Amino acid sequence: MDNRPLFQARWSWGPLAACTLLPIALLCFWLWPVGQILCLTFDEWLFHSLNAPLADNIVWRSIWAVGSLRPFDILVGLIMLSLLIRGDWVFKAVQVRQAFFGFLVTLLLLVVIRALFSKWVSAMGWQHNSPSMTFDNAVHLSDFYPNMEKKWELKDRSSQSFPGDHASVLLIWALFMSLFSRRLMQHLVIWALALLFMLPRLVAGAHWGQDDYIGGLLMAVLALGWSCHTPLAAKSSAALVRWTAPLFRLFGKLPLIGRMSVMRHA
Repeated sequence: MDNRPLFQARWSWGPLAACTLLPIALLCFWLWPVGQILCLTFDEWLFHSLNAPLADNIVWRSIWAVGSLRPFDILVGLIMLSLLIRGDWVFKAVQVRQAFFGFLVTLLLLVVIRALFSKWVSAMGWQHNSPSMTFDNAVHLSDFYPNMEKKWELKDRSSQSFPGDHASVLLIWALFMSLFSRRLMQHLVIWALALLFMLPRLVAGAHWGQDDYIGGLLMAVLALGWSCHTPLAAKSSAALVRWTAPLFRLFGKLPLIGRMSVMRHA
């Protein structure tokens, strides 16, 4: 049985430098006037290509309306979690707890980076409205489904769309899983799901493309680097595995009926 730790409790300076310099390069490209023109040109084409069919295609409109609801985010989270903790897919069964706690620490670091970066963005005046609030001809899902907007928080606009926090979570999950994936099919499934689940906000116009491939990506890469390529993930996940070991041993000794009872009352 392979019980080797997933994370190395040392500083990996090469990968860490890459994960620090790439976000800086992305931000510099975004702030560069030529880079901003390229981003805006691409994003305007992307938005109109995805958003315009909502006006006439009821199937297209219905699919992305459901995908833009807050409860759908819960389903996405469950799918991501199930693939993360599925034994012997990306992670071996004996490594699942290490992987889960390592990802949890990485996600918490992302939350901190997101909070600090958002304050910096606001202070620098880099914030902007979403495309659905920018273009007069934008199709608003909330106009077609006003009840969904009130009851289920349909997301189709934002006055502070940069950076894409929804995309950053999907990207940190995809990057984390890809870091340990060894087969092409694993990479394809992971990134297909991440891109698919990012689309609802783009189709509805709640985010520009640059909110995701600049803002979301730079935060995700930075969080991954400073978690997995430093001792943070290794030491934190090891400590959490050790602290929760008695609970898992107790849970494992319960008969099936007892375990189901605990799960129902958890």
